[in-house]
Amino acid sequence: MAERYILALDQGTSNSRALLFDGRGTVLHRAQRELASHFPEPGWVEQDPADLWRSQIGAARQVLREAGVSAGQIAALGITNQRETTLIWDRRSGEPIAPAIVWQCRRSAQLVEALRAQGYEADIRRRTGLVLDAYFSATKVRWLLDHVPGARLLAGQGHLAFGTVDTWLLYQLSGGRLHCTDASNASRTMLYNIHTCEWDGDILKALDIPLGLLPEVRDSSGDFGSTTATCLDGTAAVSIGGVIGDQQGALFGQACFAPGMVKNTYGTGSFVLMHKGDSAGSPYEGLLTSVAWRLGGRTTYALEGSIFMTGATMQWLRDELQIIDSASESETLAASVPDTGGVYLVPAFAGLGAPHWDMHARGLLVGLTRGTKKAHVVRAALEAMAYQTRDVIDRMTAATGVRVSTLRVDGGASANDLAMQYQSDILQIPVQRPGMVETTAWGAACLAGLAVGYWQDEDALAACWRAEREFTPRMPPDRCEALYGGWQEALKRAGGWSAAVSGKADVRETEGEPTG
Repeated sequence: MAERYILALDQGTSNSRALLFDGRGTVLHRAQRELASHFPEPGWVEQDPADLWRSQIGAARQVLREAGVSAGQIAALGITNQRETTLIWDRRSGEPIAPAIVWQCRRSAQLVEALRAQGYEADIRRRTGLVLDAYFSATKVRWLLDHVPGARLLAGQGHLAFGTVDTWLLYQLSGGRLHCTDASNASRTMLYNIHTCEWDGDILKALDIPLGLLPEVRDSSGDFGSTTATCLDGTAAVSIGGVIGDQQGALFGQACFAPGMVKNTYGTGSFVLMHKGDSAGSPYEGLLTSVAWRLGGRTTYALEGSIFMTGATMQWLRDELQIIDSASESETLAASVPDTGGVYLVPAFAGLGAPHWDMHARGLLVGLTRGTKKAHVVRAALEAMAYQTRDVIDRMTAATGVRVSTLRVDGGASANDLAMQYQSDILQIPVQRPGMVETTAWGAACLAGLAVGYWQDEDALAACWRAEREFTPRMPPDRCEALYGGWQEALKRAGGWSAAVSGKADVRETEGEPTG
């Protein structure tokens, strides 16, 4: 009998990927399609829903074709996705009513401020575990209903469907049969009560969003139905067994199965997640509480710090400043100087995320001298990743009383040895990089495999995790604290910038245009 595999679809902000795993957690083959983001106005970030689907299904078909594997050999399919990105489509035609509003988009910032002025902030925080911010899906949904002609009437008639990217992919894979999501993605919409594990009627009322617009919420691992028979290679339908938001997927894929374990994924942004256990608890200042995953009806929670700009900063250096040709060049260039020469880069191009949550912060390059070279700027960009991660982990420690002993890392920048060594130095703890850094897709594969009995339990999955390298601190603690103190001074100067200069002569508001 032919060996069977798990197919994971990893739909990210800048690309759509498909990976084929075997039972040992080995990536047998991968395929990737680039995905464009569009910036029609300052601060706006959009993607074409058709491109989201075409790029993802194209990658899935490519990986099967190149691996020589048929759809009939796929035991289950798992989905992981960029979170908070918001789509609404017409149930009758399946056509989107507007471009997808990407998580980085700031167009609904004014609505956030209005909700804050009306006194909703504390209640939303308590119910959802999230801060009131344009980052999340809720105000994006409201914006679409308010600004797309006829949308509110159609929504009231039950003709429209809202979904994050996972929901859109499920709808397409199933030929329009499925309108559902999982608890991890639902918890990132700012419409989901993480304590009752239901869509929150009071928040929906406050935002004037009809309940009928929203998808069914399911466990992260289970029977999601199947693809159509023609979807992949035309030979067979494939069972869909797992759905999880990308960062929660990485937490699962890093085998962070015990409370207090922490991972950081360095992607377009960086996302530090701590396994919190089976209680959401009260809100923690500057941090988010989300559903990590839900298995067998039992909810596991995660404490999260969302950092908006890390890998996107490298793209900015490459595409806008053109001082590097590729992200991989950054390590060699940064290593050509012993330090930044006192330069700090605060990459607040779309405001600051956790633990600061300052929508009005803007990017800052400070400490320049006549001797500053592009190598210093590139090194400052790499070091900013480490500083932002420490901001979050320090806040986690203060909030929970749990001192993080090890950080597990993944994502593109985790391959940069210089950056990971500096991360260990600034945190003064070991940093572990696994041999297989495709942890986001691996997490989705694990959940899909559990649903069909491909793997029996979490112990079997934990046995697949192996460290490829461990970075340990080399920097003296006093030097570390002095450098981190400089970062904190730079943060102060970047904070509140757009609000401070708004309306002043010769200064125009230019919301950051993050590279997706």
